[in-house]
Amino acid sequence: MAVDKNLPILIVDDYKTMLRIIRNLLKQLGFDNVEEATDGTMALEKLREKPFGLVISDWNMEPMTGYELLKKVRADEQFKAIPFIMITAESKTENVVAAKEAGVSNYIVKPFNAETLKAKIVSVLGQF
Repeated sequence: MAVDKNLPILIVDDYKTMLRIIRNLLKQLGFDNVEEATDGTMALEKLREKPFGLVISDWNMEPMTGYELLKKVRADEQFKAIPFIMITAESKTENVVAAKEAGVSNYIVKPFNAETLKAKIVSVLGQF
């Protein structure tokens, strides 16, 4: 079954340039229904306001990190099934393991391009 390109996607990063880059990559892939949050707390507020079909979050943010956001999303009955892709500049094995144990759907190490993002989205949502 093909992925709905109108799927609402929430991107979370405290760096505005990175939000713009991810939004542009998603647009290249045909996804236009994208909302932004600049930290985990704002992301949780947005998740409570409307349903999202995918969360793409940076790991390193203040005051709530992407890792903390992931743990809160997975602990909440309402959100726990939402596919969650973590983005980080850190490729430390312990971070990857911690994210996997917390229930991350997939993981992207910066820098990345549209093809990498597409492959990760396909792995969690299916072909498009």
